[in-house]
Amino acid sequence: MKSRQLDPDREPPRVQCDNILENEIHRVWFENRCVYGAKKVWQAMNKEKTPVARCTVERLMRSMGLCGVIRGKKVRTTIPAKDNRPDDLVNRDFTASRPNELWVADFTYVSTWRGFVYVAFIIVVFSRMIVGWRASMSMKTDFTLDALNQALWARKITERLIHHSDRGSQYLAISYTERLIEAGIDPSVGSKGDSYDNAMAETINGLYKAEVIHKDGPWRSIEQVEVATLDWVNWFNNRRIMEPLGYLSPKKF
Repeated sequence: MKSRQLDPDREPPRVQCDNILENEIHRVWFENRCVYGAKKVWQAMNKEKTPVARCTVERLMRSMGLCGVIRGKKVRTTIPAKDNRPDDLVNRDFTASRPNELWVADFTYVSTWRGFVYVAFIIVVFSRMIVGWRASMSMKTDFTLDALNQALWARKITERLIHHSDRGSQYLAISYTERLIEAGIDPSVGSKGDSYDNAMAETINGLYKAEVIHKDGPWRSIEQVEVATLDWVNWFNNRRIMEPLGYLSPKKF
């Protein structure tokens, strides 16, 4: 006895619609590094002129087994410097009215087969854009200074700019402070010594760990981390939509 072939045209309209939407949902999710949850997939689809309800995206993603990444806890890497430090010019107010008004800096770590790799970022508060980054096998000042120099090369500073960091010795080193002064940048350091003092940088670090390091590891070497970080930063700046930016990418914002 021959089995009956199902005619797709005879499927209920909702099933046909779901099939089309599932393809679009998977495409958006996959093109964005498989890190978006239902809310961001829904926002991205509507920006692409694919009208769909958020509850529908949530339902279909559950049925497809798709989900966004979940950020984990951050391990503290700050080693407070013992010498005098700059004032806290930010006081936990991470807002800016123009692009080069406030930068935040921080670094995180990645475990590899050859040891820890430390990755430093410089972030523009106005747009959340990453304008400088560097990876290193050492926690010495050089790699944070390299990230700063990359940011200074990428951005022309014409108005007052505040550079804010935690109290780590890498950011209070003489060479780092001298580079800020040379560039006409006002240094600022958190006064309380906890994660809220540099909350925006902590958030970007958390996204980086969740969307790259925890998702795509384990990592063999610093070279592998560098390639993955370069790819993520490019996607993050140019394509990743963010709720505080009205679901625009840093570049579009």
